[in-house]
Amino acid sequence: MSNGFKVIQSGILSMYQDSGRHGWHHLGLTTGGPMDRQAQRWANRLCQNGEHCAVLEITFGGLVLEALIDTSIAITGADIPIYIDGIPAAAWQTQHVARGQRIQLDMATTGLRGYLAVAGGFNGRPTFGSLACVPREHLGGHRADGSALQSGDILQCSAPGKLLYCLHLTADKRPPKSPQSALLRVILSYQAWAFSRQQQQLFFSGDYRLTENSDRMGARLTGPAIEPHVTDILSEGVCLGAVQVPSDGQPIILLSDRQTIGGYAKIGAVLSLDLDRLAQQTPGNRINFECISMEQAHSALLLAERKFLATELARV
Repeated sequence: MSNGFKVIQSGILSMYQDSGRHGWHHLGLTTGGPMDRQAQRWANRLCQNGEHCAVLEITFGGLVLEALIDTSIAITGADIPIYIDGIPAAAWQTQHVARGQRIQLDMATTGLRGYLAVAGGFNGRPTFGSLACVPREHLGGHRADGSALQSGDILQCSAPGKLLYCLHLTADKRPPKSPQSALLRVILSYQAWAFSRQQQQLFFSGDYRLTENSDRMGARLTGPAIEPHVTDILSEGVCLGAVQVPSDGQPIILLSDRQTIGGYAKIGAVLSLDLDRLAQQTPGNRINFECISMEQAHSALLLAERKFLATELARV
């Protein structure tokens, strides 16, 4: 008997994600990893896993699994109705499952991406040190070829048995929701000189909308067009959250599966904390920007990490 789960229904887009593939940009390989890193970290913590353990990132929902072992799981992220053998189950909480039981995730009611962790983590064949699935590069995932889950797949995982007790993250301690809009904090780029003061003001005061062309590579926006002074910047390395402005003036926020180099002018970079909120936005939602300093960004990151580590999980 396999130690894991059988995929009965794969959903719209479900795939392995761990903390990402780091240190390979010189080969042109992107980082990958979860779009909502906070949700992925909480799912692993609820299962008493290390932060690098692979989870399932489930876009929109529709996933159905059959347990092939007795184990414990946790589901975080978007509001996705969860059922175990047809009985409603709580998210943001450890759930015990027995061999033969079915875990069903319906379609998300709020948000876009859910994260399912299992005690001990999902197993697979790492490529460049990671199971993170990057379809564009045909790397990682269940089959190590960048493909998403398919019905009939057998997902291997460690088999520590059911955890001794269930843990719960209370609603008041969960990441805040922003179901129809997101205010993203931006640190100005060293290329901010390419945008006049008027163009910067237009960007930070404008209302943008997330388009249907957005994906794990980048969040494509539509709204006030931004025009840089220059358009012939040499291609260079790009960071997570970089806000690049192509010739049509519509900003693109680079995300987990971004390319490693780019030649468009970059007005700034979105604070990594806020990318988690962006990952849960659906097409048509409003996106606004707020300018912050490097010092403010550093303080926000430190405070968020301290809060995460200090938050105690309640026993159920």
